[in-house]
Amino acid sequence: MSFYYNPTDRRCKSIVGACKRGSTITFRIFTSGEGNFSADVCYFVLYQDGQAENVIPMTRTKDGFEVALQFHEIGLYFYYFAFPENIFLGRSKFRLAAVTRHPASWQVTVFDERYVTPDRMKGGVMYQIFPDRFAKSGEGSVPPHKRLRSDWGGCPSYLPDEYGKVRNCDFFGGNLRGVTQKLDYLKSLSVNLIYFNPIFEAYSNHRYDTGDYRKIDGLLGTLEDFDELISEGNRRGIGVILDGVFNHTGDDSRYFNKYGRYDSLGAYQSPQSPYASWYTFREFPTSYESWWGIETLPAVNEREDSYRDFICGEGGVLKYWLSHGIAGYRLDVADELPDSFLELLRTSVKEEDGDAVIIGEVWEDASNKISYGERRKYLQGRELDSVMNYPLKDGIIDFMLSGRCDQLRETVFMLLDNYPKETRNVLMNVLGTHDTPRILTVLGGKHCKTKDEMAETVLSEDEKAHAKELLKAAALLSYTLFGVPCIYYGDEVGMEGYGDPFCRRCFPWDDMDEELLGYFRLLGEIRTKRFYEVFRDGDYREIFADSSCLIFERRKEGHAVYVFCNRSPSQYNLSFDGTFVEELTGKCYTGSFTVGAYSYGILAKK
Repeated sequence: MSFYYNPTDRRCKSIVGACKRGSTITFRIFTSGEGNFSADVCYFVLYQDGQAENVIPMTRTKDGFEVALQFHEIGLYFYYFAFPENIFLGRSKFRLAAVTRHPASWQVTVFDERYVTPDRMKGGVMYQIFPDRFAKSGEGSVPPHKRLRSDWGGCPSYLPDEYGKVRNCDFFGGNLRGVTQKLDYLKSLSVNLIYFNPIFEAYSNHRYDTGDYRKIDGLLGTLEDFDELISEGNRRGIGVILDGVFNHTGDDSRYFNKYGRYDSLGAYQSPQSPYASWYTFREFPTSYESWWGIETLPAVNEREDSYRDFICGEGGVLKYWLSHGIAGYRLDVADELPDSFLELLRTSVKEEDGDAVIIGEVWEDASNKISYGERRKYLQGRELDSVMNYPLKDGIIDFMLSGRCDQLRETVFMLLDNYPKETRNVLMNVLGTHDTPRILTVLGGKHCKTKDEMAETVLSEDEKAHAKELLKAAALLSYTLFGVPCIYYGDEVGMEGYGDPFCRRCFPWDDMDEELLGYFRLLGEIRTKRFYEVFRDGDYREIFADSSCLIFERRKEGHAVYVFCNRSPSQYNLSFDGTFVEELTGKCYTGSFTVGAYSYGILAKK
């Protein structure tokens, strides 16, 4: 007897992906007469996360076995199938079933039935800006302990000082007015959401060492500049997402005040400080808990009531910036924020604006991540709307570099199987960020061992041309798979750079790759204008795949597009009824189409 079970096939699992609390799911195994053994009995083995297994008899049908179960509690459930004589059916490659004696389990994520994600994000295009390096208008000034540079486009400082510390205190002067003046440029890319790296007052140029949560950094501008940016963005249909850094502050901050530069009584200065309970001192004041042991980033206790109220309460930080019209928050190091804090944060944000988005920085499968020994609940409807889709990024890059699509397909099926569809529709599909090397550099494949090499190394013309073709294919997948593509500023014009700080160079306004820019503009038009409904929340279906070629469908009701990406020298012939347009070239094909070697594109019926 042979078996077929695929949880992403509705014939096998009546609800694909996560389900709402109270849902009933029918699970079906299909059998045929071929195979190594026969069975008239099959059991469905189900267990809630951390609890004992339940062995449930399945009903025999004319073509296999089935069972229908209702899921009453929010949480994670795991399951596999059992036959007599210790033979099991468990999860194998691409989530398919395999006969085994040591089964791997499939997962059912059960989420709150009230969970919905923001409509404003669906079907859009995001754009990430590192504020000091995108655009500037006018000249700013900095205090003596910082350095303002006049060489826009120069190499960011990366060498340690005489004390062995990399201070990140050189600034190129990018500011909010500069961004406001570039909103029409962003609109030409079909951008509808800007994600800013931190903009609050801080010592460093990355500003993840928050100095004052209620104050725009002076080098970036004023509150009036920020309000103008929000207003002008809204006029163009562009919202602003702020980086919420709530796991730690800076040591040079109003709250810790290690250097006495603020007019407050900081926790470092006195146990009587109103902020003293936010921090954990091992030996006052010199030894304290900090983020990953970095002493400039003292960790806060997110379970402390006064800190929670400061961030999440009425008139707190979250609601203050939402009252200025922002579109939501991206949460730095979300896996270091307790579930109880995330639940409180969600309540606060949604009370102020139900359509504001909450995106978590999570690098793994966010549905079942274990962090610091605890299973996290990010996607169960009470915490996050979305996460940064690093698994998809890794799958796409592996496909581009190896020529094999197995990892990408595994990732896509994992997301289909484990995530709520509401989450999948708003996943933040990144190819590069401020924490990773530039995507063009990654695809160029030129490796460096030292930071001195990284500072000087660029791709040759031939290497860059090859990397650009890979980037175009990668971007196509990011724009057409479920989720929302996010451009890291400058990737659309061919910026290069290795890891931090070389991935954070200034935007090259006088040296843009216009051909690559035109391609990103075309992708944005295809996504947001030609097929908005399909890419907004349409279903995904794999049409064809082998080791090096993937063809998939995105469909919403009667409308469908077909995306192909071939990383092999082989050709593939497609047959169809009617006339289709290849959207990247505008060429029409009637009855058939050949997927060429190393090609990519989008087909839609004329």
